[in-house]
Amino acid sequence: MRSIDVTSEEGQMVKPNELIEIKGAGGLTLTDRRVFNILLNNAWGKDLLSHQHKFTISTTELKADTQTNQRLKRTLRKLQLTLVVAVQANEDEVASQLLGSTRLKPNGDLIYSFPSELAELLKDSSVFAKLDLEVMKSFSSKYAFALYEHISRRINLKYKMTETLDIDDIREMLGVEDGKLTTSFNLRNKAVKPAVEEVNAITPYEVTILPKTKGRKVTHFIMGWSIKDTDGMRQAYKELQQPKVGRRARVVGDADDVVDQTRPE
Repeated sequence: MRSIDVTSEEGQMVKPNELIEIKGAGGLTLTDRRVFNILLNNAWGKDLLSHQHKFTISTTELKADTQTNQRLKRTLRKLQLTLVVAVQANEDEVASQLLGSTRLKPNGDLIYSFPSELAELLKDSSVFAKLDLEVMKSFSSKYAFALYEHISRRINLKYKMTETLDIDDIREMLGVEDGKLTTSFNLRNKAVKPAVEEVNAITPYEVTILPKTKGRKVTHFIMGWSIKDTDGMRQAYKELQQPKVGRRARVVGDADDVVDQTRPE
């Protein structure tokens, strides 16, 4: 089945693997990623494959309570200017902006389109993730947001529950910007650890990311994933209802066994 033919259940969205496993999205903030997903979900269906089809959405669906139109405009411009590279099933690479033309109307509606390259990329997509809309709204870390998407894509794989990632792989997966968190210690403590903590706290999934070393140098990471049991699901739902403020203090102790904290020389 093609991804575009998949319908989501209430409270979920479908996101093709080609838009999860992208390269070059490191500069996007948590807000940018969330807005893109809302725009994609609003446009989901066969019209998404139509060349320069115009979609309409109220800006109230795109903005947080405190967000201004100017901040939303900055996010839209960033999506229009961000060039990402996606790999198709046949391993061809397609470069595209994430968003096409936009027009804000006086009544508060946004008219927008997607680039033709993006539509072409998605027409034969057959691998996808189903993402929970409430969970996506609840993340406080863009690294956790990205990790959640990647795990959601992998969770139904029957043939494996672990994956080996080199340092560049983990940086690309989490959306770490070039030139940021360049040491393995900073990468683990400022990106990997917060991502694992939050995904484990509020999603149905249990994730571990463990560094492997040669001497004292981190050479790669081993990532594992599984679906939580009933008690774990209950705890995740309970945390999902809590405010983001104070979340890390509530859950930080649970992460010590899933992310190694050894400082390299």
